[in-house]
Amino acid sequence: MEQPNLTYIDQISGDDDEFKKKIITIIQKELPLEIAAYHKSLESQNYKNAAEYVHKLKHKISIFGLEKGYDITNEYETDLFNGIIKSPNEFESILQLIQRFVNSL
Repeated sequence: MEQPNLTYIDQISGDDDEFKKKIITIIQKELPLEIAAYHKSLESQNYKNAAEYVHKLKHKISIFGLEKGYDITNEYETDLFNGIIKSPNEFESILQLIQRFVNSL
């Protein structure tokens, strides 16, 4: 399984450590809120709303270099938008991976 990394954040922040810290802090604050909102939407079977949160999470997954995770998430987002619940466990594994990584920063 691919592993999250800071390559993209390092590229956009260059030598500006302050900017890098700000990006990471924002993600650390937003990620758990978006995951919780996604779960709440899924539990209430509001799949279009869940798809919106998956869309937001998809970009964070991309930021941390998870190319396969991004593709899986993109497909899952489309399915949810169409009311199809397919591969939630695969997406959940990606969320857990990214959350552990973010928590370790």
